[in-house]
Amino acid sequence: MKAYSPGDTLTVQDVADLVDHALLKPELTPQEVSAAVSELAAQRIWSVCVRPSDVALAARTIAAVEGSPTRVCTVIGFPHGTTTTATKVAESQQALADGATELDMVLNIGRLRGGDVQAVRDDIAAVVEVGHAAGVLVKVIFETALLDERAKIDACRASADAGADFTKTSTGFAGGGATLADVRLMREHTPEGMEVKASGGVRDIPTLLAMLAEGVTRIGTSSTQTLLAEAERYAASGDLVVPHPGQDCAVPAVTGY
Repeated sequence: MKAYSPGDTLTVQDVADLVDHALLKPELTPQEVSAAVSELAAQRIWSVCVRPSDVALAARTIAAVEGSPTRVCTVIGFPHGTTTTATKVAESQQALADGATELDMVLNIGRLRGGDVQAVRDDIAAVVEVGHAAGVLVKVIFETALLDERAKIDACRASADAGADFTKTSTGFAGGGATLADVRLMREHTPEGMEVKASGGVRDIPTLLAMLAEGVTRIGTSSTQTLLAEAERYAASGDLVVPHPGQDCAVPAVTGY
């Protein structure tokens, strides 16, 4: 993914290319998922992030939208990260067989908070091995709202050591979302080639731009329509520009996607 620098001007398609749209609420029906995926695929966003049971449906729906580049992402060990490594591996294998092209796995939060960083690293590595063998990206969800700074740094180290492609802030289901401080810390404590996904609470263009200023390269959100509509207005006025860190980039205290 492209990393943006302060002063860079984005297009509306650039914003669409940042978005993993979350369709993860447990109450969503197959009909609702299919309708949403079809609309989002027509808008050519980067990916739809769906529940594991919806991967095949999402893949079929996107295939029916002529020329759409939209990908299928899914979640592994979601939302608590407490399933066994063997279960996460099996879930990943099934998701790939169903057509997933990106995997967002939740690390074992309890093990991390308990200090067993090696177990967390091994858990991540097992999913990374499956994903990379199939040529797909693996993102590691931290659930930053439940972690102190030490645990967040340990999570960065475990993810990097396991070979993951991205670190990711949140599931959106634990009472907290992405913050500038967290994505800044994640960027500082991961290798240059590793990327950061901000998810949870990115619902407007000022927040999205502020995240880009801190090195974020992917956004997890269910507010895609709002973001794209705002991006149109910002682009028309010449204001769809990445700010310098700390410049006009207050992030509201919000939770969820």
